[in-house]
Amino acid sequence: MTRLSSRLFLVVLAVAPSMVAAQSYPGGGTPPAQGPRRPRNAPITDTLRAHELFVSKDPKDLAGCGAGCATQITRKKQTDSAYAARAKGVMEFQKVTYKSRVDGMEIPAYLFAPLTKKADKHAALVWVHGGVHSDWGIGMWPFVRDAVQKGYVVITPDYRGSTGYGEAHYRAIDYGGKEVDDALSAVDFLKTLNYVDMDRLGIMGWSHGGFITSHILFRYEHPFKAGAAIVPVTNLIFRLSDHGPGYQEDYAPEPGIQGLPYEKTDEYIKRSPVFHVQGLKVPILVHVATNDCDVFFREDQQMVYTLRALKPELAETKIYVDPPVGAGGCGHTFSRRVTRDAMERDDSPEQIDSWSRTWTFFEWNLRPMKR
Repeated sequence: MTRLSSRLFLVVLAVAPSMVAAQSYPGGGTPPAQGPRRPRNAPITDTLRAHELFVSKDPKDLAGCGAGCATQITRKKQTDSAYAARAKGVMEFQKVTYKSRVDGMEIPAYLFAPLTKKADKHAALVWVHGGVHSDWGIGMWPFVRDAVQKGYVVITPDYRGSTGYGEAHYRAIDYGGKEVDDALSAVDFLKTLNYVDMDRLGIMGWSHGGFITSHILFRYEHPFKAGAAIVPVTNLIFRLSDHGPGYQEDYAPEPGIQGLPYEKTDEYIKRSPVFHVQGLKVPILVHVATNDCDVFFREDQQMVYTLRALKPELAETKIYVDPPVGAGGCGHTFSRRVTRDAMERDDSPEQIDSWSRTWTFFEWNLRPMKR
């Protein structure tokens, strides 16, 4: 570079900012001065809004079931009795427990199996209930009956955080953490059953159960040959923002998290299955609904589109456009519709289609009627 050209280069650098300013602000003016920011220690005048937005990250503020624990325990006993009564002459039913691999915590579960066992053993499903503070309810009766009639052994864990087992079990909640290992550990109980073929295991779940199912399938090592995640929770960073403080306050204070996504980004990424799709090595089926009022479609489409992009050879996905819902329901339960007494399915065309695809998917991958 000559002396003259180098001087011109320096002149251009010197005037460039003013040139940008002249282009950006009419009349060649300078950017307007920014007003002073409120100091962090300044008094908050909108105390009501501050109260509404506050979310604690202190584990001592984690909500328990409190006075509702007794009611939940009573309802769980009623569910146990209802399953025992309905299973008579239809299937084998047991209430069992096993230890979680992660810390030895006792995990209760229901076990369903065909009355007549096959000589060459049965395929089995680990079926993970939805909800977070929820449990395996009687509303799943028609569907688990279908599974057993198709030849499956089914185990349904009430992982930590589930309702019906008292305050300690409720407050042990670990969203996307140890609860995943609780569900995976159901496999250890299946190993004790001489009528289960451990080479033909599947896993499935709806909503939060789909979230746990996805987590397990995206791990690099697991024992499952296939899995189904229906209307699954997918992205906790997005979900907590989308649902707001009323939702955040139930999870941010968990001992394993202790903060909101902007404070614990890496932790929330670890607990969000959509970020781990690359680990998938077996077939997965995912069904979602555009009129879902819990796991909004704007959350579920992240999972569907990521699977289609990264794992098209393993992912079978379907988007149901505004499927019909039952009274007071929404698309979140479009494929779990049952009659008022929960004895039979309350089928819509979309529910029939979803279940037909689900059972065909598992028949193809697990061969439940293998002779």
